[in-house]
This record gives sequence, structure tokens and C-alpha cells, in this order.
Amino acid sequence: MADRTTSSTTIGAGRADVMAVIADFPSYPQWAGQVKSAEVLTSDDAGRPSTVRFTLDAGPISDTYTLGYAWQGDEGVSWQVVEPGKMVSDLRGSYRLSESGSGTDVTYELTVDLSVPMIGMIRRKAEKVIVDTALKGLKKRVEGR
Repeated sequence: MADRTTSSTTIGAGRADVMAVIADFPSYPQWAGQVKSAEVLTSDDAGRPSTVRFTLDAGPISDTYTLGYAWQGDEGVSWQVVEPGKMVSDLRGSYRLSESGSGTDVTYELTVDLSVPMIGMIRRKAEKVIVDTALKGLKKRVEGR
């Protein structure tokens, strides 16, 4: 597994509000720039998505793959590939949420492994773009509700 990319932001809302946006996968194309579609395939007993098929276009990384999700209440969610795509052989990530004086601190970690050769620096840059764009979009989406 490659090194992971990590970034954080503070969102002016409670954890439940932030997690509601994170769990609303069909809306991802509206705020997560590289996500072109997100289709919930299955949900857990609590009604949160368990498997989601994504179509991603992040410059050098464009693919369709399915992720499996493990929810930790409103404190976090982690995911990993359950059905790889043609380019994405493995993708693991998480959102970790903690209350802060000004809202919710959100940390996003992501690691992407590809089945096609790509210079590590380019792959890491694509990871960073995905993480930074997702955090900015998440913040804007939650605070705009």
C-alpha cells in the first residue's frame, strides 16, 4: 500500500450535519468535483450506504469502481475497494470527525493504488487534488445548508 494523503478542515456545523452530507452519495457530483456519479448499491441496517459505485474523473485517474463503507456513528467512516476498476486496484480512505469550539474538525485520509503504471509524484498529486477538493466541497455544502 502506498503512502496516504491526509488533510483537515473545520466546518461550522455539528458532526451529525457533516455526516449527513458525507452519507448523501447521490449528491456527490454536485460538490465533490471529480465524482461524476455515485450510486448506492446496498445499505446497512441503520440505513447508511454499505456499497457505492463511483465514476471518478480526477485528471490522470479516471475510473468506475465500488467501495464498501464502515460507519462509526457520527464520528467517522472508512472505506475500501470491494470491486476494483480498470485503473483503481485499491482505494482506502476515511473521514474522522471531532467536535471543536467552532464546529467540527474533519480529517480526510486517502490512499490510491493503481493497476496502471504512474509516476508516484503524479499519483500523489492526484490524491491531494481529490482530498483538497472534497474537503472544500464538503465544507461549502454543509455550511450552505
